[in-house]
Amino acid sequence: METPEVTMSIGDAAKELGVSVITLRRWADSGKIRSERSPSGQRRFFLTDIKRITPRELGTLDGRITINYARVSSHDQKQDLIRQAQVLEAFSSASGWQYETIQDLGSGLNYNKKGLQKLLKRIMQGDVARLVLTHKDRLLRFGSELVFAMCEEFETEVVIINRSSEELSFEQELVTDMIELITVFSARLYGSRSRKNKKLIDGMTQAVKDVS
Repeated sequence: METPEVTMSIGDAAKELGVSVITLRRWADSGKIRSERSPSGQRRFFLTDIKRITPRELGTLDGRITINYARVSSHDQKQDLIRQAQVLEAFSSASGWQYETIQDLGSGLNYNKKGLQKLLKRIMQGDVARLVLTHKDRLLRFGSELVFAMCEEFETEVVIINRSSEELSFEQELVTDMIELITVFSARLYGSRSRKNKKLIDGMTQAVKDVS
């Protein structure tokens, strides 16, 4: 008669490996480490498996990607977008990370950009080890903290290369974002082709530029 293998709880196994319960559960779900269910439905891990995993193997088990996220607001900043991506890739490469780069073209007030939506989906799938930005506002002009909270929940590290100062184009991009916001709301109020809409946009655009 075979002696049953010794098992341990997910909490004890995670503590032994020095990883979180969320990470260990993700590994089990993807078949990277064995587990079984106890009669009460609790996940149990085999002690022999946990003991044989070396620190080097932990990195292999994780296997998640680093994502560099670059964004500018308008088409005339295309060269800035290229330079931003180059900075991110050089940083990730120097850090020894396996990475992908997502580039977005659109306002920092727009939550529906294709690149941003792709990034959020990848984070929620548990595929992203870290998110790398040149500046905090490259993600979103407002609301970045919500995305960062999501990253924390899904164990995605956030790396901001330049925390001390904003890019020189901050004021110009903020003006662009505000003009876009004014345009969207005035079009909803008066219709995109109405004379009243055009007059409002022109007036508010000039006001925003004067203030900046």
